[in-house]
Amino acid sequence: MKRRTQSSIAVETGEGRWTLFNASPDLRSQILATPLLQPTGLRETPIRSVVLTNGDVDHVDGLITLRERSPLSVYATSQISGILDVNPIFGVLAKDMVAREVVALNQPFRIDDSTIEFFGVPGKVPLYLETENLTIGDAGGDTVGVEITRDGMTLVYIPGCATVDAGVLARVDGADALLFDGTVFEDDEMRQAGVGVKTGRRMGHVPISGEGGSLHAFDGVQVGQKIYIHINNTNRILIEGSAERAAVESAGWRVSEDGLEVALGGLASERTFEDRGTTAA
Repeated sequence: MKRRTQSSIAVETGEGRWTLFNASPDLRSQILATPLLQPTGLRETPIRSVVLTNGDVDHVDGLITLRERSPLSVYATSQISGILDVNPIFGVLAKDMVAREVVALNQPFRIDDSTIEFFGVPGKVPLYLETENLTIGDAGGDTVGVEITRDGMTLVYIPGCATVDAGVLARVDGADALLFDGTVFEDDEMRQAGVGVKTGRRMGHVPISGEGGSLHAFDGVQVGQKIYIHINNTNRILIEGSAERAAVESAGWRVSEDGLEVALGGLASERTFEDRGTTAA
């Protein structure tokens, strides 16, 4: 089984200009392993923007790695941006160098040569903000998917999703590539493995298999490439030759890994970094 770092992707949103979609705790090692993302001068870097899909630790912790004084813009919904605002540790991102851009759902915005749009997906608040009144499945902006379009090609990135509903299907239909939440294969696999008591759905992640699972949820829509990302270390699709890997591949899915490149018509490039850490979201 190949070793994997935690989940995020880098997209070339303009010629030689890269945007991170989520900033994992493993960001430093991911940059070191990817020459195209490495600094080009004392304070210059090809990474000019970060787009956040939720406030989970495994998606925002890497922002601290980008605290050097080089220009950077961070894009998020008001809910996700608010999490950064109230946590003083993110103050190391100097305000005169790091712009906080709050973006509403379903409002396209530009990053370099690309058009980006947030859309709500069923999810929940981060683990550290959970209360007794926790709601799972709300699509109001705590968890979002992202549609990325450049040169007429579209990538949809949904690393966290509690349910594949009609709204998610409508967004995905017609995409050239889909990177989708593959956290668990079976809803209760963490219990089976003895590493946790929460189910995938309780953590806000739809399982791959079973009733309502994602494996065949997208069969009725047009998608060029389907790739699972944000994969927990209990998920046996990580194991080459396993029955679970065979099941997803026979259904037309690929399994993401560190350094995977997704080419869209030869015009745009995405590099994925993948997750093996035990999910407790």
